[in-house]
Amino acid sequence: MTRYNHLRDSFELSIYFVVGPENTQGRDFRHIVRQSIEGGITFLQVRSKNTTSRELMDLGRIAAQEIKLADKQDKIALVIDDRVDIALALRLEGVKIDGVHLGQSDMPVELARQILGEDTIVGLSARAKDLFEYIENFKTGIVDYFGVGPVHATATKPDCGLVNGIILERTYDEIKRLKSVSPLPVVIGGGVKLEDLSALKAAGVDGFFIVSAIAGAEDPLEATKSLVNFWRHG
Repeated sequence: MTRYNHLRDSFELSIYFVVGPENTQGRDFRHIVRQSIEGGITFLQVRSKNTTSRELMDLGRIAAQEIKLADKQDKIALVIDDRVDIALALRLEGVKIDGVHLGQSDMPVELARQILGEDTIVGLSARAKDLFEYIENFKTGIVDYFGVGPVHATATKPDCGLVNGIILERTYDEIKRLKSVSPLPVVIGGGVKLEDLSALKAAGVDGFFIVSAIAGAEDPLEATKSLVNFWRHG
């Protein structure tokens, strides 16, 4: 297996882009990824619920290629959503995959860590029900960051924040409190738009994850630049 300097100890969550071919409005996946990288994302998650395993592997290869072409292998972490097997297969093939992002119904994080190793980033979508209790009492050492949401209900991920048939949108005050009690970095998403960034930054979160605001934008490059600029300097 090719050895890479994986980014578990140095990843940056601030501008976290989640993308699959179902999010690009029929445009080329590689093009959208390339534009987002050029625009300044710091973290990339490949997520697709509508592809075969081989197609998902292709997407992982494309994302890794584009990061390499931009010479940002030491700056942009690349993770695969849900699929520990795909992340492992790509690593065995020599593709630089930094880790996985798992949901509550995916493979247990302990097993993912055991399979992929100590240099792997393991992200976890925090449980929506009893969120604060869950995060305050979370045992550290396996997971590297929490994903939490939504800020706004979103059709892109309609089950985000779903509890007993109701979407629990998180207020900025809740997000601030959440960050204060979390033992791990927190990235917030779900319907995030440019106008949310000031409040999210003020809440102290480590970053925001975003899908449609880049992948669905008419100009993904300029959309990414605007988000990055607002987060850094707004």
